[in-house]
Amino acid sequence: MSRPLQRLRRLMLAIPLTTSLQATAAVTTATIVSSSLSPDCLEYKVVGICYWLFCTPYSCQVKTSVKVRHFVPDAVVSSYANTGENPWTEMASFSPISSVAAGGGDPGTNHAPENSIAKFKNADVIGHPGGYAFSQFASGSGYTCKGAGTAYMPYLLSNYDYLAWRYGIPEMVYPEAIIPGKREVGSTLSGDLWGNVYPRSGFLHQPDDYKAAAVMAQRAGDVVTRSGQIHVYQSLLAQAQDGYWPAGELLEGDPSTGKWQELTPTLSQSCAAFPNPGPHVQDTVGAYAWALWRPYSCCKREGQVFLGSVDFQ
Repeated sequence: MSRPLQRLRRLMLAIPLTTSLQATAAVTTATIVSSSLSPDCLEYKVVGICYWLFCTPYSCQVKTSVKVRHFVPDAVVSSYANTGENPWTEMASFSPISSVAAGGGDPGTNHAPENSIAKFKNADVIGHPGGYAFSQFASGSGYTCKGAGTAYMPYLLSNYDYLAWRYGIPEMVYPEAIIPGKREVGSTLSGDLWGNVYPRSGFLHQPDDYKAAAVMAQRAGDVVTRSGQIHVYQSLLAQAQDGYWPAGELLEGDPSTGKWQELTPTLSQSCAAFPNPGPHVQDTVGAYAWALWRPYSCCKREGQVFLGSVDFQ
């Protein structure tokens, strides 16, 4: 295990959930928890039937259960300019200024040449705190699936992923980073190109601050929903089981792989994939946060052996 990853794991166990005085008072845990009660983001559907073999010492029979699909708020993804100022107030202490991550902020000058200057954003992916409230809310629709996220667990803190996040090593030479049209949020053809997913680092040439922050959030979400990436992180993935189909890799522009709910600078009760339609509010200090909702399918176990499932569509 690499030394940076060891440091990150120790941090997960050692850092108390305290409020940083340097944090921007943009969004609190209580607000994030209440935001998880969103029918639009939940998108609960009955999608099929599962078949189980149930046996007793005397006989066996086939039983069925309903297969459901819905979204779960797995994580809060913060994208912010000033190092040490995660807009999720209580979590700002997770990413303090350090010797290898001291800089931050946008080089804004209010002049036209600034459009050619790369913006920098830190990014943190932390487990969504609304687990209990969300499960109570979602259970009102029927049987519910468990997500992959653990509340308050850091999955990626860009301060500790500094080689990849601040220097683009090694992704700056990946084909996705140097070939136009590969892995982009938006597109040139549509006239609404927000930015490239690769390299998954903290720099981007994008004069619109909201769009730049959204691309950084997409990059961070892209990393944590995959395994074996050359980053210091923990994967936000669950293992498939009988009657349980967890979310897979997040893909930009595809809401069936994951949706974003804005938490700050404005609080939204709906979810959408990037690029989402505006208007977009620009934060005065360049700090943004979204809840990442991901799709899960499952059915209630009704027997010892899973025989399979049939989807309605």
